[in-house]
Amino acid sequence: MSPIGSFIGRLLRRAQRHRDRDYGPSRWVLSFTKFGAIFCTDDPVTEGFSESSAQIARAQGLYVTSALDGSNTHVLISIVFTNEEYKGSTLEVQGSSAQFERVREVAVVGGTGKFRLARGYATFETIHYDHALSYAVIRCNVTVLHY
Repeated sequence: MSPIGSFIGRLLRRAQRHRDRDYGPSRWVLSFTKFGAIFCTDDPVTEGFSESSAQIARAQGLYVTSALDGSNTHVLISIVFTNEEYKGSTLEVQGSSAQFERVREVAVVGGTGKFRLARGYATFETIHYDHALSYAVIRCNVTVLHY
């Protein structure tokens, strides 16, 4: 096994906003804090924070609000690499994430391709969050061991 360097990326998490006029009563508005809420994601992972940063992967998966008080989400994310060096390889990220903490840590539980049998951890740090747009810029730092 050999360690690989960490990469820093940007994950954009967006929740689709439902409006009363289109989807019924306001009790159906999706919320990251509502127990049992499930959100699908397919967001870019880039090398840096600027809009012009090269995309290196996509973060595809689910967030499930898993704490009754809405403080934790269960994260099931595949980081699917799209850049030349790692194209088609994946890292599988899973764990409970204290969604309102500035920095969260979850496990890397596997991988495919160049990351086959990966094990490690990922930290997610919220750099910017716009509540009105449900838009976040998140620094992702992943450290893994793999074959």
